[in-house]
Amino acid sequence: MKVLIFGKQASGKGTQAKLIAEKYRLVHIATGDIFREIRKEDSELGKKVRALIDGGKLVPDDVTTEIVMAKLKSLGKKGFILDGYSDAEAVKRMSARRICNNSKCGEIYNTLVKKPKQEGKCDKCGSSVIQRDDDKPESIKKRLETYRRETAPIMEFYKKKGLLKEVDGTRPIESIFREIRGILDKIKH
Repeated sequence: MKVLIFGKQASGKGTQAKLIAEKYRLVHIATGDIFREIRKEDSELGKKVRALIDGGKLVPDDVTTEIVMAKLKSLGKKGFILDGYSDAEAVKRMSARRICNNSKCGEIYNTLVKKPKQEGKCDKCGSSVIQRDDDKPESIKKRLETYRRETAPIMEFYKKKGLLKEVDGTRPIESIFREIRGILDKIKH
């Protein structure tokens, strides 16, 4: 099974992708995670990705494609889920997002809907929970504008091909996942 999940930043697609990957034993490929790792590198690509992300811009399609294709080739025939390929509400959700500072854990939290049991501490590994630079209000408006301009047309392409299934991501996590499972179970069989 090969699944692509689209949505605005902080729409919950990363959370759903993790759940889907676990349920259907798929490899979870999150472009955002890949870019955050690359931006830490002192390489030319790392510097380029860092400048783009810090400026609220998307990594260009050619660079994204090259990185994702290399990852997909390394999987062989394994199934995968590719994650990431009202503005006021989005800004609110994005500003509330927190992530475990331990890169090996990376658990995602949201101060509105999924708080850690102990403020500032990851439930899974005990590391600190932080707000990423690209989830701070000054980057959010740029990211949303970039999404509208560059990502939304891709969804229209899949819709015209009859391959797009839309799910309302504003509901509780479990409710969204139940609907997604219903869609994927029909496709799988």
